Amino acid sequence: MNFINTKIKDVYIIEPKVFEDNRGYFFESFNQKNFEDFGLKYNFVQDNQSKSSYGTVRGLHFQKGEHSQAKLVRVLVGKVLDVAVDLRKNSPTFGQHVAVELSAENNRQLLIPRGFAHGFSVLSEEAIFTYKCDNFYCKESEGGIRFDDPTLNIDWQIDLSKANLSPKDKEHPFFKDFESCF
Repeated sequence: MNFINTKIKDVYIIEPKVFEDNRGYFFESFNQKNFEDFGLKYNFVQDNQSKSSYGTVRGLHFQKGEHSQAKLVRVLVGKVLDVAVDLRKNSPTFGQHVAVELSAENNRQLLIPRGFAHGFSVLSEEAIFTYKCDNFYCKESEGGIRFDDPTLNIDWQIDLSKANLSPKDKEHPFFKDFESCF
């Protein structure tokens, strides 16, 4: 595995070593020893998967307090723009984001530590998205920020006037009205 630094400390792009032949390909999508050798210690306890159509935006979501989650995300089918926003109030990159294209073709993953909001937009006809979490989901601890926040200025690479959103994602507060719990 190749761990690539991003502009925000502790957020990594991970590229697996892909072995291809006439049958197809094989790669390790996660290897605890490789993570630990790189100095990363995560105990992933829950895997999630979603299927979405083009123009869907899921996010920006996070879990608060003791239910905060780190995530290791990747795409099984299709292509997404994956976004992590730094919500750590004492971080020099507070309010900044990393955006990375993840696809079934590039096999890239994004490691997002606790203290970040996370979301993605679907850039292909459909996408199957999967992620590991290092803590269990807790409905009472969920939080979010508006995906179209002008302060964050995220280019989701889709027409936002036609974005497919959940009712809940339309109601999240703007970043200027957000008080970080991290």
